[in-house]
Amino acid sequence: MEMTDRISDRRERANVFFVTLHTGVFAVVGFLVEKQMFPWIVTICLLAGIPFSYLWYRLVRSYRDLNSAKFKVVHAIETRLPLKLFDAEWEAVGRGKDRSRYLPFTHIELKVPLVFI
Repeated sequence: MEMTDRISDRRERANVFFVTLHTGVFAVVGFLVEKQMFPWIVTICLLAGIPFSYLWYRLVRSYRDLNSAKFKVVHAIETRLPLKLFDAEWEAVGRGKDRSRYLPFTHIELKVPLVFI
């Protein structure tokens, strides 16, 4: 379980990195537009945001897939244990099928990079 926590920490740091990167791009663009300077740099900065957003999106998906695989292993191990805490938790939230009980953060997290495209 410690490994899933580490993956989540790396995922959070990646999100912070990309939010900071996009904020910096928008700050530079805002400054250049306000000063009416270098319109070609503004265009380059805005176009650079597209691959950054795509990489961010792919990274979030990769972390999601990695965590999903790790939890499959945990659930497989739990079948051999007398107490199945993670399975009980998953059952309590409707096994992810009822959005009113559980909406995975990844569903929201995957939409954020698309906003910047």
